Amino acid sequence: MTDSKYFTTTKKGEIFELKAELNSDKKEKKKEAVKKVIASMTVGKDVSALFPDVVNCMQTDNLELKKLVYLYLMNYAKSQPDMAIMAVNTFVKDCEDPNPLIRALAVRTMGCIRVDKITEYLCEPLRKCLKDEDPYVRKTAAVCVAKLHDINAQLVEDQGFLDTLKDLISDSNPMVVANAVAALSEIAESHPNSNLLDLNPQTINKLLTALNECTEWGQIFILDCLANYTPRDDRESQSICERVTPRLSHANSAVVLSAVKVLMKFMEMLPKDLDYYGTLLKKLAPPLVTLLSAEPELQYVALRNINLIVQRRPEIMKHEMKVFFVKYNDPIYVKLEKLDIMIRLASQANIAQVLAELKEYATEVDVDFVRKAVRAIGRCAIKVEQSAERCVSTLLDLIQTKVNYVVQEAIVVIKDIFRKYPNKYESVIATLCENLDSLDEPEARAAMIWIVGEYAERIDNADELLESFLEGFHDESTQVQLQLLTAIVKLFLKKPTETQELVQQVLSLATQDSDNPDLRDRGYIYWRLLSTDPVAAKEVVLAEKPLISEETDLIEPTLLEELICHIGTLASVYHKPPSAFVEGSRGVQHKRLPGSAGSGESVDSPDTGSAAAGSDAPPAVIPSQGDLLGDLLNLDLTPPASTGPPPSAPSSGMQMGAMDLLGGGLDSLMGDDSEPPPVPLRSDTPQSPQIPHQSPSPPDYSPSELGGDLGGSPAMGAGFGAAPAAAPASFNAPVSGGLDDLFDLGGGVGMPMGAYSPPKTVWLAAMKAKGLEISGTFARRAGVIQMELTFTNKAMTVMSDFAVQFNKNSFGLAPAAPLQVLTPLSPNQTIEVSLPLSTVGPVMKMDPLNNLQVAVKNNIDVFYFSSQYPISMLFAEDGKMERQIFLATWKDIPNDNESQFQIKDCHLSSDAASNKLQASNIFTIAKRTVDGQDMLYQSMKLTNGIWVLAELRVQAGNPSYTVSVKCRAAEVSQCVFQSYEAVLKN
Repeated sequence: MTDSKYFTTTKKGEIFELKAELNSDKKEKKKEAVKKVIASMTVGKDVSALFPDVVNCMQTDNLELKKLVYLYLMNYAKSQPDMAIMAVNTFVKDCEDPNPLIRALAVRTMGCIRVDKITEYLCEPLRKCLKDEDPYVRKTAAVCVAKLHDINAQLVEDQGFLDTLKDLISDSNPMVVANAVAALSEIAESHPNSNLLDLNPQTINKLLTALNECTEWGQIFILDCLANYTPRDDRESQSICERVTPRLSHANSAVVLSAVKVLMKFMEMLPKDLDYYGTLLKKLAPPLVTLLSAEPELQYVALRNINLIVQRRPEIMKHEMKVFFVKYNDPIYVKLEKLDIMIRLASQANIAQVLAELKEYATEVDVDFVRKAVRAIGRCAIKVEQSAERCVSTLLDLIQTKVNYVVQEAIVVIKDIFRKYPNKYESVIATLCENLDSLDEPEARAAMIWIVGEYAERIDNADELLESFLEGFHDESTQVQLQLLTAIVKLFLKKPTETQELVQQVLSLATQDSDNPDLRDRGYIYWRLLSTDPVAAKEVVLAEKPLISEETDLIEPTLLEELICHIGTLASVYHKPPSAFVEGSRGVQHKRLPGSAGSGESVDSPDTGSAAAGSDAPPAVIPSQGDLLGDLLNLDLTPPASTGPPPSAPSSGMQMGAMDLLGGGLDSLMGDDSEPPPVPLRSDTPQSPQIPHQSPSPPDYSPSELGGDLGGSPAMGAGFGAAPAAAPASFNAPVSGGLDDLFDLGGGVGMPMGAYSPPKTVWLAAMKAKGLEISGTFARRAGVIQMELTFTNKAMTVMSDFAVQFNKNSFGLAPAAPLQVLTPLSPNQTIEVSLPLSTVGPVMKMDPLNNLQVAVKNNIDVFYFSSQYPISMLFAEDGKMERQIFLATWKDIPNDNESQFQIKDCHLSSDAASNKLQASNIFTIAKRTVDGQDMLYQSMKLTNGIWVLAELRVQAGNPSYTVSVKCRAAEVSQCVFQSYEAVLKN
């Protein structure tokens, strides 16, 4: 009879009966009773009252009974910790049993009992089992260390178990090695910075030896561990690949994917002209193809991984197109994934085959699949130019079928084909217009409207077609409304006389009758453009459009690199990094592929040996104008929750050394635990999802916006904190030898002179400003930036009511007070005005970086001009960096961020140069002389907290100086050099 009988009992009062049976003298009866207890526990009955009686049954030689009792203990120890202590002696005794199975069982169970009181007693037995003569016991003990670390990490470290675990990697038994690797990997995941798995060539060799002999799950642990290793060179990389390749023929698909992950990572290190590289590419395809003959669920996982592999290395699967052809009985999720990979592999060589397949798919019954197939034909046309004509004719054939959803998808993709190949296939527009009435999906309607608006000059009745859409304007989706508004404006610009009423009607509907802010804003922009400058409107609305790219749905390269490092895990199925879906306290490490062969970079700090710059250094602080993720506004919006050090940011494009930018100084660079000073942040900057971009035209100010005491309006300056404090002086930076002797300087280098201010230049000529001439310069006095202005009235009328406003700029310059022109400016009169500036205005990157767009209003008109301020105006008085911090920071900034410049025709001594620069807040930290050449190491800090470091080399008798500038925001370097040149030469 089977054990199912234990689950069928429904007797009452059975706890009492079980108690009696558990205390029976007969071994068989005891075993039967324990089985009944386990059965009751399994179906959810509370049998915790029998705890002491079950524990008494531990004292037995019967392995089956012992396993059952241990199972009961694991379940109830947490709710009965005091009773569980009773079992400790038996555990300790069992750990010394002559039978290795019992020893292993005891240590495994003790690891599973998550009770603090028991863990103290577990240490000694675990230490013995880790050095047990039997490999089965050792491998069990290795996993137990990971479990114990999860309960009490400090205890494991204090008892030295981690070192014992590292020693087990050299064990003679491959299963022990695999379990030791698994345990260390598990512990390392929860402590990302612990460097537990110190992988070196010797360790790797041991792991590769064990790889051939351990079980399939052991192989997966070892392969995952190998994937975290970065080989020293391409020879070592090739050697590892050769030893991992046999795993590709394993029966277990998880082993195959883990092996693929290792090979994909190490291939990055191999030169592409190497014969072995080509061989490896050929070896990778067959195992991936084999995975596609498994059941659908496994196929899907394999396809998601192949999708990533094909994006990284399409050449691996380029000859395997046929395996991705859809079978009639494939589930929809497999079909869609295969379709995606087919398009990625489409090329001139196989496009005929692919198109024939896709046309076949477009006649299937599954609507979602048909839509995707039609869209795929369009993507093929965009990807393979030679096939575009064939694709278009295939799409036209499909439109002739008059199947509604096929027609709609075809119109959507034909719009993209027009964008890719302008003036080539427009002859099909007539066919598209025939199907206008059947369109009922927003995307298809929007695509058709775009086509009519874009090619209005070729469509005789374009106005009638667009007017037919306008009748139900408010019932359309936002996508269609926006497209319709733009199309009618395009039509008006092409045929102004015939469509005046139509454009007024749509502008009125968009601006007055609509609740949608996007639609209203676009309507107002078009209205203003058309009413003020139709020529500009034509240039904007009918501008030449950029060609669309081949692959619009490729995964972003850095994310793809990370996902390749996670092949065979959930991340590769979701196509998301683990940090996106793993919650909890465990740190998720961001993995990257190693650099390709031959891309080694030299990383030398000035006049020292090689000092490796951290590979995870944050990217440049000031992003490009088009970089939505990195706009400076992202760094200013919200104040921190506390003044403590910020959490370490993941190395994605979004995190950009925010601490430096916000003025937290260099604390974060030094790894010190002390708290940095609080960073005052702008608290009243409105949060906005819109990221500004520099406009080439002058700022659009209306006269009313410039009225009154604009300079001191609350939006400009109220509620902002003071400038952030300097980097703390009490810093004990870790300094390696070599540069220590550099910092033996006594005090300052000399007395400061007057700060440099460039001579005034004409910013706005009188002929461009109805007789008002404005010249000016910038100066910094007592920590305040001043804009020195000279207004000259060369007109015949009196000028009054002056006000000024700045456009957004790179460093947030804004007037700190109203423009003080107290008396009217008579004809031929000149007046000098000093305007104090703050650096708390709105921020947007300009080109050049120090460009400032200004609007000045008076009683006559509003005038616009641009000027460039010397960046030395932004050098703060607290820009002198601690010497040791300077040294550590110089090493920490990547060498790619270093720029070198020559300053010619300069005849100052190094001390005179130092004094002159210090007057402009460029501080000399240290000076040394080598072979008659003086080297000055200098620091400066911009008002937004960006630190700039420089090395100035001055050779006596040589009028050419060399200045090397290092900064996290590399774009600043050119402006800093210009300031050096201006200060030293004037």
